[in-house]
Amino acid sequence: MRIVKLTADAKKDLLNSLLKRSPDNYGQYEAAVAEIVAAVRERKDEALFEYTQKFDRCKMDASHLRVTKEEILEAYGQVDGRLVEVMKRAAENIRAFHAKQLRNSWMDLKEDGSMLGQKITPLEVSGVYVPGGKAAYPSSVLMNVIPAKVAGVGKIIMTTPPGEDGKVYAGTLAAADIAGVDEIYKAGGAQAIAAMAFGTESIPKVDKITGPGNIFVALAKKACFGHVSIDSIAGPSEILVLADETANARYVAADLLSQAEHDEMASAILITTSKELAQEVNLQVVALMENLSRKDIIAKSLENYGYLLVADTMEEAVEAANEIASEHLEILTANPYETLAKIKHAGAVFLGEYSSEPLGDYFAGPNHILPTNGTAKFFSPLNVDDFMKKTSIISYSKEALEAVHEDIELFAHSEGLTAHANSVSVRFE
Repeated sequence: MRIVKLTADAKKDLLNSLLKRSPDNYGQYEAAVAEIVAAVRERKDEALFEYTQKFDRCKMDASHLRVTKEEILEAYGQVDGRLVEVMKRAAENIRAFHAKQLRNSWMDLKEDGSMLGQKITPLEVSGVYVPGGKAAYPSSVLMNVIPAKVAGVGKIIMTTPPGEDGKVYAGTLAAADIAGVDEIYKAGGAQAIAAMAFGTESIPKVDKITGPGNIFVALAKKACFGHVSIDSIAGPSEILVLADETANARYVAADLLSQAEHDEMASAILITTSKELAQEVNLQVVALMENLSRKDIIAKSLENYGYLLVADTMEEAVEAANEIASEHLEILTANPYETLAKIKHAGAVFLGEYSSEPLGDYFAGPNHILPTNGTAKFFSPLNVDDFMKKTSIISYSKEALEAVHEDIELFAHSEGLTAHANSVSVRFE
């Protein structure tokens, strides 16, 4: 990894480099995605099955599209029993964390007879996309589905691509069953997103689509936004470790590698006030990489987006961390809580040397679906609110309206909207 002095120019170059990884920079694929979305919207199942055969090399029809209870039972038999128990424990942690996010409807009745309130209602149908093959992550099934279940969503459907044999990855099915998915369909790629966004003869239309995927899935979600709500258009994974001289270099290196293995475009960054730590982390990265199964991917990731930044002060380091607004931020300093108080922007923060990032990916409970590419400055992790909508409630008595009707009429007239003004004034003629 490159060791770089943290300067204004270095920070600017880094930010520009990271932003190039955004799905917004892959416009060359948008036409192909738009064609797929339009075909599925128009021809529904027929187009869905054509694309399934083309891209997944699987002949599909309506009678085999939906995963059966027998297939789910078969999947449990193919998954390590210990892993099933771990997934169940993780599910409980995720459920408990998200239950604390629930909010209630409220009404505020005043003495003048006016009443204002907010009614909170869960979505009726939510859809989750789960990648297939080597990119199948059962942990993401839990993270997408459980907040929707906690929110009280009426029906949750899932789409995931089949293999050439027409089967779905067993771990995905087991996780979906544990999380409480209602219906599972064998469909992948942009065509699955379009099917959920517009509905087909076999797949119901949903109100919201969440879940990770490749660039075609991300662009399909972008294309369908407005017809359906989405979680976000996520970019490649990223980790930033903020450390001082007290940090354990081997732990830091291991944590950087944990995200670099996701993707050749993943970023792994250390910002430290200790040049000696940066040098030791670099040595540890090289040593640890040799024993990792995805070392070729890691090498590319670190070559392109791996940085060891050395700052003069912790204040400068924190300022840079806030500008980067990383998906995952680890704080490995002598007093991590003191450093945390200065952090404004991050998807998830991990405090102390025993809070490594995979704790959040798999088990602790907070959601691992997080804002990327600097969007933590204005986006939040996936949460219960994402599966609920809010309706404003307004009720005024005659006396309450009479006290303010001239104010409303004046406002309406100032905007040239005389019918608005008349709608109020007619009640007091």
